[in-house]
Amino acid sequence: MEKLKTPHWSRWLLIFFCSFLGFATLGHPQKSHAQEPKKILSIEAYDMLNTVPSSYLIDVRTRAEYQFVGHPVDAYLFPYWFYSPQLGKVNGERAYLYNLKNEDFVKEIEKVFKKTDNLLIICRDGTRSALAARDLIKAGFKNVFDVEDGFEGPKFPHFKDSNKHKFYRQLAKRNKIFGYNHRRHYGWQWWGLPWTYELDPKYLYPPDLHPRKEK
Repeated sequence: MEKLKTPHWSRWLLIFFCSFLGFATLGHPQKSHAQEPKKILSIEAYDMLNTVPSSYLIDVRTRAEYQFVGHPVDAYLFPYWFYSPQLGKVNGERAYLYNLKNEDFVKEIEKVFKKTDNLLIICRDGTRSALAARDLIKAGFKNVFDVEDGFEGPKFPHFKDSNKHKFYRQLAKRNKIFGYNHRRHYGWQWWGLPWTYELDPKYLYPPDLHPRKEK
């Protein structure tokens, strides 16, 4: 059986339509999806700091965590959230809340770093660093990395699979596994990377170095 052939005029119409569509979209490229920060482990962050020029570690935890829990050596302090005097519950546990967002977070970082610098963002367990990294990307920083295991790491045991996470945490709790629900099995400290309690003015949150004048 002979195959049906497309009429001559139809082929030209199809070519014209495709050409028109191509020209119409030349000046209007499709918007790409928002860039996401690259997730790395603390050991990778430490290697970058030692080998890649213009790489800086930014600690986005609170002042109290930075001072009393300790912080990576040469980590710049730029709190993403501040503690409030409000007492509440977090995951069923009583705690003072750090729910006051630092409205000057991006602005203060822009004063210190270039948009092309490699900014490695670290918090306690990867929660705040992910949020802070996205804000920096939205502000135009090109090379932002989220240190996903954090300084102390998430509570042990930890699994990204939610079902596995729930099952093994229940199992660990029921059997009273040593280290259960403690932050001692992941993160910067777990890797044995250098950290300190010392406060070097070079790395402290800039507004803290210039106290506000009393009215």
